[in-house]
Amino acid sequence: MRKTLVGKELKTEDVKKFNRENVKVYGYKRFLKSLKYSIDGLTYAYRYEQSLWIHGFATLFAIILGLIFDIKFSEWAIIFIALGSILALELINTAIEAAVDLTTTDIHPLAKIAKDCGSAASFMMSIVSIVISLFVFGPYLREIFNFL
Repeated sequence: MRKTLVGKELKTEDVKKFNRENVKVYGYKRFLKSLKYSIDGLTYAYRYEQSLWIHGFATLFAIILGLIFDIKFSEWAIIFIALGSILALELINTAIEAAVDLTTTDIHPLAKIAKDCGSAASFMMSIVSIVISLFVFGPYLREIFNFL
């Protein structure tokens, strides 16, 4: 038996082999399944990843600021690209961590590099998103608080 990340125990016969037949079947059923898998991924990440919660609150805060300041359409686009990028990158980081954990249970230097680099990518995009948000909201804040 092996234990999964969410604590369930799986028997060897429970783990299905990947079947390449019918993988590229197109249609509404496949679309609905892919939508369900995406929602499953979001649900997992929001349930188990603290940083996604932090980014989610930051996104909500930016949306509230945008509504309060009545920012322009182009500014909304910039904000959504920046914040959507960090949320997407955080999901990719979660996938990297899960893949590494699936590959090895040992503490391995290469596993550490993979996890650390995924985390660093999320961190860098967070910094970029903060700077972008300051560019967008800075003039509005400056106007309210009358500072340079």
